[in-house]
Amino acid sequence: MKYNRIRKLSLLASTKFLSLYDAEYENRTGKTKHWIIASRKDFTTLKSQYFEGVEGKIDAVIIAALHKDSKKIVCIKQFRVPLNDYVYELPAGLVDGDESMETSVMRELKEETGLDLTEINYERTRKSVYASAGMTDESAAIVFCCCEGIVSKDYLEEDEDIETALLSQKDAEELLKTNAKIDMRAFIMLQAFAGLGEKLFE
Repeated sequence: MKYNRIRKLSLLASTKFLSLYDAEYENRTGKTKHWIIASRKDFTTLKSQYFEGVEGKIDAVIIAALHKDSKKIVCIKQFRVPLNDYVYELPAGLVDGDESMETSVMRELKEETGLDLTEINYERTRKSVYASAGMTDESAAIVFCCCEGIVSKDYLEEDEDIETALLSQKDAEELLKTNAKIDMRAFIMLQAFAGLGEKLFE
């Protein structure tokens, strides 16, 4: 299989946090086709990755955090406009500029939950995963960590509507039995936590 099947990239629309591109590519039979791609990256950055072999950086961090004192997993319930509803998620956020993964985790965890990062389990952490590769090139690090402190809304941004939930192993098991809307990454993590408890973070 050829490494680079994309032949041409065209910008369709651009906003502060997301851009839409048309990618002209060659399918497996050699025919020229088009694919619409949503990306966090600007045109110059994405083009350099596709055509110049520049290695991409992670766009976001997804935070699998164990609250040290309570031995509970940190979960959030956030209003998401595309769903017009609240959905259970893990704390997460975009990487700002050239900040490190660690700085992003510390900042986003504090902002969304009020909790303080204490340590990262680098053996469990995965630096680049993809949630919806048929639609977007967005990559994220799934970071396993521990935190401490008291839940607070004092650090939320204006457009963030978030409730933090510290879930015990039993709480996670019960939530998974409901019809609540759950982000796929949170669903998988909560399933693992329901089975393993705090061992998941060891």
